[in-house]
Amino acid sequence: MDKEITPEVVLGDLRYLQLLSRSFPNVAEASTEIINLEAILNLPKGTEHFLTDIHGEHQAFNHVLKNASGAVKRKVNEIFSNTLRDYEKKELCSLIYYPEEKLELIKSKETDLDDWYLITLNQLVKVCRNVSSKYTRSKVRKALPREFSYIIQELLHESSMEPNKSAYIDKIISTIISTGRANDFIIAMCNLIQRLTIDLLHIVGDIYDRGPGAHIIMDTLCDYHNFDIQWGNHDILWMGAAAGNLGSIANVIRMSLRYGNLATLEDGYGINLLPLATFAMEVYGDDPCKLFVPRTKFSDNVFDEKTIRLISQMHKAITIIQFKLEGEIIRRRPEFEMDDRMLLHKIDLSRGTVHLKGKDYELKDKNWPTIDPKDPYALSVDEEDLIRRIHHSFQSSEKLKKHMRCFFTHGSMYQVCNSNLLFHASVPLNEDGTLKEVRVDGKMYKGKLLLDKVDQLIRTAYFDSEDTPEKQFAMDYIWYLWCGKDSPLFDKGQMATFERCFVEDKEIQKEEKGAYYVLRKEEKICDMLLDEFGVTGQHRHIINGHVPVRSIQGENPIKANGKMLVIDGGFSKAYHPETGIAGYTLVYHSRGFQLVQHEPFESTAKAIEEGLDIKSTTIVVELSSHRQMVRDTDKGMELQKQIGDLTKLLYAYRNGFIKEKERVGRRS
Repeated sequence: MDKEITPEVVLGDLRYLQLLSRSFPNVAEASTEIINLEAILNLPKGTEHFLTDIHGEHQAFNHVLKNASGAVKRKVNEIFSNTLRDYEKKELCSLIYYPEEKLELIKSKETDLDDWYLITLNQLVKVCRNVSSKYTRSKVRKALPREFSYIIQELLHESSMEPNKSAYIDKIISTIISTGRANDFIIAMCNLIQRLTIDLLHIVGDIYDRGPGAHIIMDTLCDYHNFDIQWGNHDILWMGAAAGNLGSIANVIRMSLRYGNLATLEDGYGINLLPLATFAMEVYGDDPCKLFVPRTKFSDNVFDEKTIRLISQMHKAITIIQFKLEGEIIRRRPEFEMDDRMLLHKIDLSRGTVHLKGKDYELKDKNWPTIDPKDPYALSVDEEDLIRRIHHSFQSSEKLKKHMRCFFTHGSMYQVCNSNLLFHASVPLNEDGTLKEVRVDGKMYKGKLLLDKVDQLIRTAYFDSEDTPEKQFAMDYIWYLWCGKDSPLFDKGQMATFERCFVEDKEIQKEEKGAYYVLRKEEKICDMLLDEFGVTGQHRHIINGHVPVRSIQGENPIKANGKMLVIDGGFSKAYHPETGIAGYTLVYHSRGFQLVQHEPFESTAKAIEEGLDIKSTTIVVELSSHRQMVRDTDKGMELQKQIGDLTKLLYAYRNGFIKEKERVGRRS
């Protein structure tokens, strides 16, 4: 590298190099850092996990994180293949996944606890050595719990096979037990194994809606060591609600009531639904609201008949309010071209019909007490008061604010990482496969520029405190992203919520998908999109969620000759009958890509008590001809640039452009 450096190059970068010299003030420190970075480049790349469309299924999500999509089980089987029985390996895995809960069970049953501690601690040390082997000591040290950091480092980096060290290792473990710290140490080791097994987690959208624990998932992510999120359409709905968009708020509540899922709203975020319940009982007290009975077949909750009736009434009440609020946005924004979604004025209350696409359809529900025929989109006084109180509840939720900060800090519309392009749903295309131009706030955007503009508008809607025209547009547009035909998070001809609720005819309920969902099966289209987003590399892919892959019907998640991977396998229980499975995890390790297909997860309790793991099937997507190192990753490119800069700094020191200094104090 020195041969390529000239005085002219150094002089051109001299100001930057002088700044760099503050961190590396002499030849010794700069060269030591180069040696360190070169060593890191030659480690195997860390394992990336890709999950999508979790939809509030927190137990399955947490288990997949804990078992690293089966990676922990595979490592335990490799390490103890012939030395432990299957039952013992299952028990060890269960302990690694749920150390606190499993320890309580074991302590109640084990007759010789000290002997169990001794055996188990030695086993955990072996597993931890294995999962930490691809990282630098520095990276492992940063992941260690502070109170056990020194002890774990000694156990990981000293071999018991050496005669002089065997007694030393044995004494450390026996002292951990004799001082009564075995439980805490085991918990720390198990958590460390979990953390080191997944280096980087990608969530390709849709954490929210349907399942009961989106807030629990977000709690987990807020404390997770390394992750990113590509926003999904259901996420954007919650982001819009948190920003204060009334249409988004109504949709969030409707979706929660539709699936009988009140836990996220009430328990998770403290949203007060009592005003809605009171309003619904008053207005629909004599209405059975049969069309609005919650879908509780796949719910963890069991409701009595009285509660189901109340939820049904609340569901109907918020649905009508939603149509009114959406009508206001559509009237305010003719540029959204969504007049066809304004349907309340097409209802003939006297005949009980609605006029759609040139034809009259009988309404399945003819009770519309809150609709004013003179102005169907006007909220009643009680509805205005109700939505004001609910809006205040959303704006006052500190937990929701915390989770939204996490969403914005770690999230975006798309991500390019290690030759992979990640986005949740689509990039709008014309039928001929060209990028579709979409008008946003008076200007035309397409492809990468469109997603960049959308990303910016979402942030404006949430963060801009000034009530400017830009803020007002962004607030309306964040709702459009949920249901607008040219939204990259929706990309369908219409969202037929009204038709599905009130019209029997299935034909009128259809939501025609955009061209992207058909054309993405073609390799040339994927290559065009990868070029558009600047994705390089010999093996590059697009990774999507959004549309469940119906494995039960033989649909393949791998498309376009391996360029497209659609990994929505249906985490949500409501999708299991359609997909035949319970989700996918895509795993990208140093050897290549593997797709892990999961069967339904029974429960955390069974995983702890019976060692019942998720049954997973691994499909090899793509194996590399050589093991990928950090050098081959985006991080590796950054490190090589740093090495280049440090090499210039060395040249500057050795040729007198910058004077060496002694460091004052030690660099942490």
